[in-house]
Amino acid sequence: MEGIKLIRDDGLRIDGRKPDELRPLKIEANVLHRADGSAYVEWGQNKVLAAVYGPRETHPRYAQRMDRGNVQCRYNMAPFSVVDRRRPGPDRRSIEISKVTAEAFERAVLTEKFPRATVDIYIEVLEANAGTRCAGITAASVALADAGVPMRDLVAACAAGKVDGQVVVDIGKDEDNFGQADLPMAIMPRTGEILLLQMDGHLTAEELEKAMDMAMDACKRIGTVQREALTKRYSVKSNGTGPDGGGNDG
Repeated sequence: MEGIKLIRDDGLRIDGRKPDELRPLKIEANVLHRADGSAYVEWGQNKVLAAVYGPRETHPRYAQRMDRGNVQCRYNMAPFSVVDRRRPGPDRRSIEISKVTAEAFERAVLTEKFPRATVDIYIEVLEANAGTRCAGITAASVALADAGVPMRDLVAACAAGKVDGQVVVDIGKDEDNFGQADLPMAIMPRTGEILLLQMDGHLTAEELEKAMDMAMDACKRIGTVQREALTKRYSVKSNGTGPDGGGNDG
């Protein structure tokens, strides 16, 4: 696919989206009954599941912090999540994403509320099609809220980048493979505080500023979808028709 054209003659992207248009996004909260909190995200062709456990006592005890708690994250791509089957288990990329995700949530979660305890976040990518770290963070934030973990705000994530010399938001698979830059960002939508910012590729100062502005705007739109998912989950619960409201067996 060398020399692939990512921006069409009509100015739209290869998948028909406008430069600032997100792929279809669906978020559902409370999908796992044995987790303290959970969420499922479909974002384009990405399918991501997040589960949260805790706060619970930190083990081993030497890892306990007397003044605040810990946030741990395990990001994993299932072997069947990509076309070429992955080897099971962590690799360098999943370890890196796990680390930066935990660090982002350390700044959003009110860890001083649960000293000597740990919140564990598990992110499982069931189907991958570019942008899984952003989808994972977005799902994990809803799962944390579903678990009742105290936070300063939800955390929403989205990537911007450059394809065929044009800055766009929510990079797709071909754009990720053949584009010129990728800029994942995670923020707290209410305040706009940046919790994660990475870049792969090359952008001018002007392009970087534009990409950050577009990613910021996209994250705020995603934050609205997150809040709607949580509102739906709790309104269903209060009506007695949800998983905790007695309307379902089991």
